[in-house]
Amino acid sequence: MEHNKKKLIILLSIASVAALSIIFRRRRQKKNRRAARCYLHTDPKPQYTFKRVLADNSYSPFNHLNLDGLEEKSHPYEADITALIDNPPVEFKFLEGVDVDLEMNDSYVLVDTESQLTQLADALSKEKVFAVDTEQHSLRSFLGFTALIQISTKKDDYLVDTIALHDSMSILHPVFADPNICKVFHGADGDVVWLQRDFHLYVVNLFDTAKACEVLSKPQKSLAYLLETYCSVEKNKSLQREDWRNRPLPVDMVQYARADAHYLLCIANCLIAEMKELDIEYSSCHDDKFHFVLEASRRSNMICLQLYTKDIEDSPGESAASSILFRQLNSQGGGQISNEAKFQDIVRQLCAWRDLMARIHDESTRYVLSDQAIVAIADKAPTTQEEICSIVTQADMNVDASLFPSPSPLLCCHWGDVCQIMLDKLGSLDNFFPATLQECLGPHGSCPLSIFNYALLVNSHLKLTTRFVPKQNGVKNLKQVAKKNSRELFIKKFSCKSPVYHNCRIYANDGRLLCYCDRRKLEWYLRRDLAKLVEEDPPAIMLLFEPKGRPEDEDNDFYIQSKKNICVGCGVGNHYLRYRVIPSCYRVHFPEHLKSHRSHDIVLLCVDCHEIAHAAAEKYKRQISAEFGIPLYVQKVVDSNQTLVISDLSDPVVNFEESGVSPLQLRAAAKALLRHGPEMPTSRCEELTQIVMKYYGGREISKEDLERALVVGMTPHEIRRLEKKRGLSLKHSTRTALPDKQQEIRAGSRTLATVTGRVTCYSLDSLDAAVDVSFATTDDALEEETLSKTQDMGLCMITDSDTSNPLPCNDVNSYTSEVSDTEGVFASNANNNFQHSVQGAVNSTYPRNDGSVQSKHNSKLSLLGHGPHGKQVVDHLLKEYGEEGIRQFCQRWRQVFVDTVHPRFLPTGWDVMHSGRREFGEFSVYNPAKKVAGDGDAND
Repeated sequence: MEHNKKKLIILLSIASVAALSIIFRRRRQKKNRRAARCYLHTDPKPQYTFKRVLADNSYSPFNHLNLDGLEEKSHPYEADITALIDNPPVEFKFLEGVDVDLEMNDSYVLVDTESQLTQLADALSKEKVFAVDTEQHSLRSFLGFTALIQISTKKDDYLVDTIALHDSMSILHPVFADPNICKVFHGADGDVVWLQRDFHLYVVNLFDTAKACEVLSKPQKSLAYLLETYCSVEKNKSLQREDWRNRPLPVDMVQYARADAHYLLCIANCLIAEMKELDIEYSSCHDDKFHFVLEASRRSNMICLQLYTKDIEDSPGESAASSILFRQLNSQGGGQISNEAKFQDIVRQLCAWRDLMARIHDESTRYVLSDQAIVAIADKAPTTQEEICSIVTQADMNVDASLFPSPSPLLCCHWGDVCQIMLDKLGSLDNFFPATLQECLGPHGSCPLSIFNYALLVNSHLKLTTRFVPKQNGVKNLKQVAKKNSRELFIKKFSCKSPVYHNCRIYANDGRLLCYCDRRKLEWYLRRDLAKLVEEDPPAIMLLFEPKGRPEDEDNDFYIQSKKNICVGCGVGNHYLRYRVIPSCYRVHFPEHLKSHRSHDIVLLCVDCHEIAHAAAEKYKRQISAEFGIPLYVQKVVDSNQTLVISDLSDPVVNFEESGVSPLQLRAAAKALLRHGPEMPTSRCEELTQIVMKYYGGREISKEDLERALVVGMTPHEIRRLEKKRGLSLKHSTRTALPDKQQEIRAGSRTLATVTGRVTCYSLDSLDAAVDVSFATTDDALEEETLSKTQDMGLCMITDSDTSNPLPCNDVNSYTSEVSDTEGVFASNANNNFQHSVQGAVNSTYPRNDGSVQSKHNSKLSLLGHGPHGKQVVDHLLKEYGEEGIRQFCQRWRQVFVDTVHPRFLPTGWDVMHSGRREFGEFSVYNPAKKVAGDGDAND
């Protein structure tokens, strides 16, 4: 028995050892397979030879060159560039006598060693001007990199192999930053930031031939157009998409690259000569102070102030997911999704996975997985490798296989991750990201470690939600954490959920670019067969009719420029909010042709820049208020019906200081009493009750009075929103049912008391107000009741700027018969004349307005904000100075914005002096002539 037990133990031991050996062998084989499966082991990239990169694929921000302890976000050469903007080199004599070989011989210098680069720097330091262009590679790189730099002087052409010399390019730093040497580019917006990103090369003293085309109002500003116009050279555009990593470069690519820089000096010389001729031609016109050469130089050097920024999202891939969902769910051709919530969740997970895979492998996201493929996978939810590959191949049928192999090698290696997403087994990002990084880049990872993804692995232990949490002495600052959480919540709730600028193009029927717009506008034209689609990515249409005008007719090129979805202040692109440079309280009252379809003064700002801009705008509103003598808020309101009762019982002169109350204070008190009246301390309840009683002339109040006081000064929209929020109707049972339009007019008509030392009276109160009498004439009974209510109810408003000599609120009966439209707002003076006056101290730009002017009240104007103030300011400007006064007013606000935010990423063409005027076609609803005719017909 004991012998058998020993044998059993021996057998169990042998079996255990065998099992353990099998397990360890399988683990080793699995690790070996994973380590060998990544396609990068057999397809190395040229950029993997770089020993140092300034912009890696991590989530950390980009660090710019720091000179002399400057601020982190400041441009290291801002002072030099600003000096050039303020005092540009007007003459440009160094470009005179440029003799360019229009045939372009075969002689050029290939710079691919450090010694040659040093010789080039020495040669360029002796030049006064040289031309520069770059060739980028972005398909097989996450951030992209500069693959070639072309430099041309008056005598020689240089091709700098930036792949071979990537770690030595700082040798050119002094030359590019020298303000005494002019660098000529064409379309330098991208080149300037790419040179910063890859080599810390900062361009100082720039002349951009594209900006010169803008100033000269050329029909086109492409380099191909300029080459053909001035040099009779045709450019082969197909080579632009070639792989510029190839070494050695084929002859045709060398010729293409040389041409971009070789002819630039000649083109610049021709453009400057044209601008100088125009300067001479217009020099005799004293009213026209526009200097063409100077303006071109200013616009060019403004580009130099741009700073490169990495797009860092709080939730990786979120912006791409939002864009995909927006296009899929809102486009005309979007299909029906059976389970929309699950579809959106899969799209977001796939975009997050794609973002991480692209960073790890240093690939572009479009190379990893196209947007079309993400939509197809999310819709069909495949669970096997064969299904995934089939769906992706089908989705990418229109993709060039030589550029985008479909499915990509990366997807073929990591298809299991996609299956995990379909089965919802990846978990949260905080767990998924570190696990994936360890699987790909860890000790037994499947993917090669590189200088681009090393920082990702180092920080893989940090959770995405706490990666940027500030610390003090190793302990998290709770206040800062709370502030950050609050900020993130604000961003999530209020920031734009999809890209604002789609950069779709509209061309005239002769092929000239009319404007950039969003997709919905393109679809509007296409649905009505008013245009045809000429390009798909990004979309572009050509109109099938002759448009009313062209961009040059408005002397503004803002609307024919592509725009980036980033903060114009600091360049942040992971979130943004729309910001109105000219506050809405003013702009809403502008004439239609000065505001309709005008997006010049609506820019994108991040939360931080938005807060700064808003604070400055509020401060400047107070300055405007003091300048025009028009208070920002309605000072006091009283129920005019109760005021009349007091007047009849005692003295005709009412003590408004005791009766009036601020509409904001009135609403807050009524709201508190309705919500918490019974639970309030007696003293507090009596205090709030006294506030409401001031509005009703001191009489006792009921719950119905509190309900009515709650909506004093609110617009119809605000009332409807309040009703919806409270879940009850604020309509009283004693009120006669009226048509919707009349209820809106009644609820929307409000008081306006910004007249110094005067009383403004209305023949209506906040809720049971009189309706439009002219509208009510369609029903005699309704008209009779309306007039009765007009006489019964009213609202009086005053300011407390001059209560020492109060004026009586006139009897409503004395003028209701003269009022044909209750939207008419009148102020009564001591002689019972119905007037509205604007008084106050103003500066020399807008002289004092001592006259009186009758005003129309906007029935949708809230008294709880700055709306009444804005209307009076705009009315005053239009009366005294016309549209020119509005334009100057807008320019003042733009200058406030520029001085406060110091925006470095404003769209091209944005200008403080922008006119804002637009001409409308014959059939446009915004055509002033048509609007006048329509109003006349309505009155008839």
